[in-house]
Amino acid sequence: MADRRPKDTHPAEDGDALWARVTRDVKPLAVRADRIDPPVPPPAPEKPTPVKPKSRRRAAAPSPPPAPAPPAAARDLSHGAAPGLDRRTQTNMRRGRLAVEARLDLHGMTQAEAHGELIAFLTRAYGRGLRCVLVITGKGTRDTGEVGVLRRAVPGWLNAPPLKDLIHAFDHAARAHGGEGALYILLKRNKARGDAPAGGAP
Repeated sequence: MADRRPKDTHPAEDGDALWARVTRDVKPLAVRADRIDPPVPPPAPEKPTPVKPKSRRRAAAPSPPPAPAPPAAARDLSHGAAPGLDRRTQTNMRRGRLAVEARLDLHGMTQAEAHGELIAFLTRAYGRGLRCVLVITGKGTRDTGEVGVLRRAVPGWLNAPPLKDLIHAFDHAARAHGGEGALYILLKRNKARGDAPAGGAP
């Protein structure tokens, strides 16, 4: 029996060729401009968060060194008080064992005269390099027991310029030299002369 199916007049085509033949008469549709989404702008760069600088504590300025304490006022000399004088020399002076190298008697003088004589006497003795001298002041009025004016005044003069810088110590004399009516005065060593200390005194 004869096959009556129609014969395919087109040879077999591959898929790409077939699709090209189907779409060759197709025209693309016009696209409306208002249907196009606007381009999305790129995200703005993030601003860097400002970083607070770490608080720098100012190093505390070093405190200035404490001011040196002012030198203590030089102590007033008094009978038997001899800072820096060794005990042996001090004892020898009190007991009259130091050689008395010069003496001054202020009896009968006014205060002004006695003061001038005392300054001149001690200045000369220091200049000569003497160390231990005797100054007689008198004890005072025997009847009333009042202390003599010069006996009271001389220790004050010894503690005032220009004499204080020359004197190392003073004390009441031994009885043989006038007792409380006289003073042993130990002068400082005159370094300009280079004399050796007497009795261990500086």
